[in-house]
Formats: sequence, structure tokens, C-alpha cells
Amino acid sequence: MLSASFVQSVRKMKTEEIGFKLPLSALVKGKNSWGRYFTESTMISYISQHGVSFKLKAPVYPGHKLKLIIELPPRLGENLKLFIQGKVVFVEATRIQKPLQKVSLRFGSTYRIQAEK
Repeated sequence: MLSASFVQSVRKMKTEEIGFKLPLSALVKGKNSWGRYFTESTMISYISQHGVSFKLKAPVYPGHKLKLIIELPPRLGENLKLFIQGKVVFVEATRIQKPLQKVSLRFGSTYRIQAEK
């Protein structure tokens, strides 16, 4: 018979998200809060299998759809980029860097990895 603490720890592992504080360059594309298209370079501050966090100047709100092009580390391959879309799930104003906001994006179900020339 399995102990209750073992079962609880397995349940906790299933619900915890494994992510990384990994500084990766990215390009963000989408519509801002005023409905205008924008393209902005940023650095990924956190990434997991479900989503990503980064800072952004363009104002966006939860529910906005954005496209990301993330530069993958060179050890994975020469000029590899991850193309993925997602939906903004959280926006937080930053106190130190005033024009920036911290954006958390939940990944959609499709992506592609491609070498860019």
C-alpha cells in the first residue's frame, strides 16, 4: 500500500510546472491595446512547456494573441528559431522600468522550429 505522503507528492509533481529562467532573445509580434500592429525585440525571462514571460513596451491586455520568434541556443543548431503563438494571460506593470510591463503568455498548441538564413 502506498503512503498518503507519497501519493500527495506525486499529485504535487503533476501540477507543478517545470520552467527555466533562461535569457533568450525573442521577437514579439501582434496588435497592441489600440489595435495597431507592432514588432518588438525582448528577452525571455522565464520559459516552460506551457508558456513564457518577458517584458514588453507595447501595451497589451490578457486575452491578446501574440506571435513569438525565439532564438534557440547555438548548441541546439545553427540559427534555429522557435515560432509559436499564444495568448496573454497576465500583465504586470514594472515599477523600476516604467515603460515596460511584464507579460506572461500561454502557448498555443502549434509551433515550428526552423533554421533561419
